[in-house]
Amino acid sequence: MPQIDTYHVPVLLHETVDGLNIHADGVYVDVTLGGGGHSTEILKRLGANGHLYSFDQDADAEKNCPQDARCTFVRSNFRYLRNWMRYHGVEQLDGLLADLGVSSHHFDDESRGFSFRFEAPLDMRMNGRGGQTAADVVNGYDEERLANIFRLYGELKNGRRLAQIIARQRQEQPFMTVNDLLTAVRPLMGRDREKKDLAKVFQALRIEVNREMDALHEMLSSATELLRPGGRLVVLTYHSLEDRMVKNFFRSGNAQGLVEEDFYGNRLSPLRPVNNKVIVPSAEEQAANPRSRSAKLRIAEKQH
Repeated sequence: MPQIDTYHVPVLLHETVDGLNIHADGVYVDVTLGGGGHSTEILKRLGANGHLYSFDQDADAEKNCPQDARCTFVRSNFRYLRNWMRYHGVEQLDGLLADLGVSSHHFDDESRGFSFRFEAPLDMRMNGRGGQTAADVVNGYDEERLANIFRLYGELKNGRRLAQIIARQRQEQPFMTVNDLLTAVRPLMGRDREKKDLAKVFQALRIEVNREMDALHEMLSSATELLRPGGRLVVLTYHSLEDRMVKNFFRSGNAQGLVEEDFYGNRLSPLRPVNNKVIVPSAEEQAANPRSRSAKLRIAEKQH
């Protein structure tokens, strides 16, 4: 059994798995294996003929996949959900779960550059096998593009000023480490908000490095198509951008939230929200697991 608590504590564990409304012989996907907590709970509720596909692009997560014949690990970004289901001969799903939070393992791994608590290379890749790093972004993007990333993905009001400072300082020496970046941007942070604003800077870069919003859009589109009528889509979000996209998909079937109607004015969305009021962790869970404080759980069902 994987040591779940050493990698990542699952948020709203029972609420998310309850939301899948699991059928014993159904086919389910956990697109964010992480520490294996949600996958393990899903398997407890599956019968001998049920099956679970657990995705994670991080090689470190593979060891957390339950050793169970009913579970197949897929080492891939969940944006390729449709391709992998086709590869495994799966035409329809009974449910899909996505926990969009970054594993505490990533923040606690000093070598990955996800946290400003440790000196490390400016990397931030979920998949360490290839692709651009955070250093590539801060050294290679033009000032306008950097400003847009900080404003859009970090929701930082001083995004343009941050971009100006970075663009000026990289002319003297490229940014290679976490400390290089902190030295440049810390003077722009107010003392009372320093930690929160630094977290937003790192969040913005992480989202850009891993193309998280594009991947989420592709996954939600694929999941909507793959779910059988009555199938459930269960998503945990942690920041407003991803939550807005999920909310729009649930109400309209697209990222823009544009609702189509038939001749009689009936909504034509392929999904129906199950919980009209977003589910959040209890005060007890938030106290025990501070990273759960921003979590929001949304559940939708595929229309017949």
